[in-house]
Amino acid sequence: MNKNEEFTTEIIDMTNEGEGVGKSDDGFTFFIHGGITGDVVKASVTKVKKTYGYARIVEIIKPSKDRVEPMCPVAGKCGGCSLLHMSYESELRFKENKIKAAIERIGGFEEGRFEFEPIIGFGDARPLHYRNKAQFPVGKDSDGNIVTGFYAGRSHRIIPVENCQTQHEVTGDILRCVKAYMKKNHVTAYDEVSGKGLVRHVMVRIGFATGEVGICLVINGNSVPAEGELIALIRETIENFSNQENAAQINGQSEAGESKQDNTERAAGKLRLTSLTLNINKEKTNVIMGRKLITLYGNDYITDEINGIKFHISPLSFYQVNHTGVQSLYGKALEFAKLSGKETVWDLYCGIGTISLFLARNAKRVYGVEIVPEAIENAKENAALNDISNVKFQVGAAEDIAPKLPKPDVIVVDPPRKGCDEKLLETILKYLPEKIVYVSCDPATLARDLKILCENKAYKLEKVRPVDMFSGSFHVETVVSLSLVKD
Repeated sequence: MNKNEEFTTEIIDMTNEGEGVGKSDDGFTFFIHGGITGDVVKASVTKVKKTYGYARIVEIIKPSKDRVEPMCPVAGKCGGCSLLHMSYESELRFKENKIKAAIERIGGFEEGRFEFEPIIGFGDARPLHYRNKAQFPVGKDSDGNIVTGFYAGRSHRIIPVENCQTQHEVTGDILRCVKAYMKKNHVTAYDEVSGKGLVRHVMVRIGFATGEVGICLVINGNSVPAEGELIALIRETIENFSNQENAAQINGQSEAGESKQDNTERAAGKLRLTSLTLNINKEKTNVIMGRKLITLYGNDYITDEINGIKFHISPLSFYQVNHTGVQSLYGKALEFAKLSGKETVWDLYCGIGTISLFLARNAKRVYGVEIVPEAIENAKENAALNDISNVKFQVGAAEDIAPKLPKPDVIVVDPPRKGCDEKLLETILKYLPEKIVYVSCDPATLARDLKILCENKAYKLEKVRPVDMFSGSFHVETVVSLSLVKD
């Protein structure tokens, strides 16, 4: 088939990234953006390769029983969410099946040889406004107006977005405030092609347990004009939002007799600006953040809390974006670790110490390892903030630091998307701890690493539990427990 040629097909499957899979009349496979299993669609060819092609939907002839109307006006255009056209129930089922398929197909584990627990979701409805962090690129539209939003899928073209359904509601007000400040003070938006312009990104972070708000402007320079005005405008914007939200809640209670209930977790108390920073990034690169941070107001971090443990979170820190989900995720990791208070634990890829501090409350000693120096400094601060002394944090690649640590009883790993380094897996198999807890954000690399750890019957895969941390997208977290096979 040729480009722009149309054909009718039923969507018979979906890829791991949520693309529909259909076939033309001659049996040629096409990946069809926005298709859901069960749809019958008319599609138009966009690209053809040797063994497969890509197509877009021209018309939905018969919708799948799982298809719903997206709650977002830019769904399908913005690259942020890819599954909003699926019911939440079918999205959760899709994520479960994706993890099962990877573990069985890539890992080689037979169905029924391990316990697969149902995904932890958010009830019957898709959660709204659940993200505690947003990064918005700043640019110009065709008329020269400043725009903020998200990149379209597989591109760096900004789709204008202010009121994102996954971000906290205050974020839209903050973006409008920043754009108004830029327009009034003739502050330019960064242009990726020319490398000119000042403001590159706006990052917003919310402490859902504390109400603290942190804003970071990523700039292609050393300063911004009218700093005092910027601070005053943002503080006023956040205060006005909080006053309006509180008034709405009071009115809702007086009219209905009880507060409005939904599946959105609200930031505790009145929102307030506690951190306004500039991040300096003068490089002509796709990397969002530079290394230098300048504090304009408050601290260079916000504070949040998970299950009684407080964390300082800087703009450069990794911190899970779903406050409700992370409590489930880390709670499940702690449950799988089965600590009695006598164990020595390694927490590899520890970040700012979130899992480490959870583990430390139930372990004899915890050693956290992370390659990012700023994260380790945060981790040490967080240990002191919570008066937790039985944890030690070290900077370096996990595969390099691990062999220098005391022999572990339990190892917890939470690697990036690429999975564990091969050298690290070799180290784990050398020390053979009683239990391994693997927290993963990528089912394929998880399955690959599980296969290595369970080869030669060193470990047994016991339990797998998915957690829906990124509703509306194809991403999913998984917690896995492995136990040492004894002779």
